[in-house]
Amino acid sequence: MKKVLVWILVFISIVAILLRFSPKLGEVFLGFKPTSGISILSEPSGAMVFLDNKEVGKTPYEDKNLLVKDYTVRLEKDQASWQGKIKLISGTAVIVERDLATDSASSAGEILTLEKGQGITVISNPADSDVEIDARSYGKTPQTFNIPSGDHTIVVTHPNYLSRSIKAVLPDNFNLTIIVDLALSEVDLSIISTPVITQTPQAIVKNTPTGFLRVRDKPSLLGKEVAQVKPADQLVLLEEAGDWYRVRLPNGVEGYVSSSYVEKKTD
Repeated sequence: MKKVLVWILVFISIVAILLRFSPKLGEVFLGFKPTSGISILSEPSGAMVFLDNKEVGKTPYEDKNLLVKDYTVRLEKDQASWQGKIKLISGTAVIVERDLATDSASSAGEILTLEKGQGITVISNPADSDVEIDARSYGKTPQTFNIPSGDHTIVVTHPNYLSRSIKAVLPDNFNLTIIVDLALSEVDLSIISTPVITQTPQAIVKNTPTGFLRVRDKPSLLGKEVAQVKPADQLVLLEEAGDWYRVRLPNGVEGYVSSSYVEKKTD
């Protein structure tokens, strides 16, 4: 009986280790598939929600048991609609908030995504928008801001556009990425058009002579190596700095890589 109990405890420990440190191993050996969640709000409410072209409900919509992968989200309400792409992260929930309109220039909203890391990353359409966090000016988009965990209010503004205010909670040891679409002010709707951001910009590592690519702490060959990435690795593209890209790795590490050995991901 004692031996059986010991083996049960050993098995439980192995399961816990697999799930904690390697979700992929847990999926392969134990049949567990990592899940994530999504919460979708719209104004007006009652918009039809489609995930990968499948009708799943109406806003406000929530599903906490989705497979971890990329999804195409579409919202429809009367003559107004919006479509975008999201990437679900295991163990977290993506929040989508949209003000629907019949034309893209009048549509506004944001996508909030959590992943391992630090601070708050704000990406906006249009770019070079001003960012205030908790009533303090922090600079322009796109940029990652060194913000401590806790409750925060993020305000994104740009001339000729309606400002956007977002309330969010930043947990410890996580980076909050906010992709914001600003709506044009009414006076400019007839003269300016703008694309819609659908997902966080990505960069893919190309083949290198050494079989890896160094990630440095500054955009220079003299910069200190902070990490290494391999061909085909996908990185979050935060900023373009001449011949260098500022990127964030899947483990949250940020640094610079030579633009000669990465390419922007296009869908």
